[in-house]
Amino acid sequence: MPTLKTVTLGCKVNQYETEYLRQGFLQLGYRDAEENAPADLYIFNTCTVTHQADAECRKILRRLARENPAGEIIVMGCYATKAADRVRQFPGVSEVVTDKRRMAEVLAKRGLVHVPTGISQFARRHRAYVKVQDGCFLPCSYCIIPQVRPEVWSRPVPEIEDEVRRLIDSGYREVVLTGVHLGLFGHDRPRGERIDLAGLAERLIAVRDGFRIRLSSLEVNEVSDRLVALMTAYPDRVCPHLHIPLQSGSPDVLRRMRRRASMQYFFERCARVQEMLPLPAFSTDAMVGFPGETDADFDATCRAVERIGFVKVHVFRFSAREGTPAADMPDQVPEEIKRERARRLDETAQQSRRRYISRLLDKEVQVLLEDETDLTAPICPNCVLGMSDRYVPAALPAGDGKPGDLVSVRLTGWDGEFLHGSVLAADRCA
Repeated sequence: MPTLKTVTLGCKVNQYETEYLRQGFLQLGYRDAEENAPADLYIFNTCTVTHQADAECRKILRRLARENPAGEIIVMGCYATKAADRVRQFPGVSEVVTDKRRMAEVLAKRGLVHVPTGISQFARRHRAYVKVQDGCFLPCSYCIIPQVRPEVWSRPVPEIEDEVRRLIDSGYREVVLTGVHLGLFGHDRPRGERIDLAGLAERLIAVRDGFRIRLSSLEVNEVSDRLVALMTAYPDRVCPHLHIPLQSGSPDVLRRMRRRASMQYFFERCARVQEMLPLPAFSTDAMVGFPGETDADFDATCRAVERIGFVKVHVFRFSAREGTPAADMPDQVPEEIKRERARRLDETAQQSRRRYISRLLDKEVQVLLEDETDLTAPICPNCVLGMSDRYVPAALPAGDGKPGDLVSVRLTGWDGEFLHGSVLAADRCA
């Protein structure tokens, strides 16, 4: 029986796509290779978000060829699209998939009669990513992704419903809806046939009971009142957590980034969500060191983080990406200044996290239990670990539930990493 290994760099979309191909090849008779053994087939899903990602892709391609010189390598993802000719020159590369819509063709031409329209399992036992959309056409001046995934398309809603149904029936209790630009879901459909993201979430709620939906990244202008109203109406079914990229708190920097929303609009929309939802959790991406960023610009970003009260901030240092307008902008910020600003912004983010979590104490949250520890576990001995609906991990005493339970918890404390509390009720549907 031939063996298979997968390697994935980058985003949730890539993780989903790798799993789709993996399950297809398993149906073709492959089996997963042992951890330290070479494989007959490698599926490598690449990323090109930074120069470092490109270099890592080339390094991995060389390593895979060394592991098994007779092995076959299928390469896909954003770096494969951007540098297809170069990728084809690496030893062992048998196929380069430059359009993710061709994944089903890859399986069909290998002889798979019933090509799957989605996945039935995922790497994590109780949380699964579901890709519903692909492509982005926004002109952000620092981003290469619209050049490698410019075609915007959405999966058919019945296909997504069927996939979610299979995942829930397989024991998954959280479905994370993801896409290259999730908020554009449905925009490629004729207006009379269009179902937007809120409509999709509403349809998925009706698929089954006993699971919850989490939304991945959305632009702030895509967080509609209708979407938030749905979250309010179904607090146990749609997580009150929104990941909304900020990038910068400086109006001048945002203009040079070619971001669509002003800071005033960003503040207003976040305030609106906070009016409609009880203690919503906001997470975000923030970039430091964009060309021309001054101390005043950076301070504005810190103030924005403090004002909104993010539970999590992913801090990035600007990396000039060849082929993007920002790479050729004047006043590039020195690396030592970027590092210092990243350190300071991370401190601000941690303060914001502590303030937000302090407001959650004595409140009720929903936790999906995932992993059990033992008595010798260094982090939390004899606990069951999980993720709260507000994107903060939790640790509960063993016996308060088992992996796969969705439990309501009254929070009593936070140890700097995990929420703690007492279980009020459990939906033991695993």
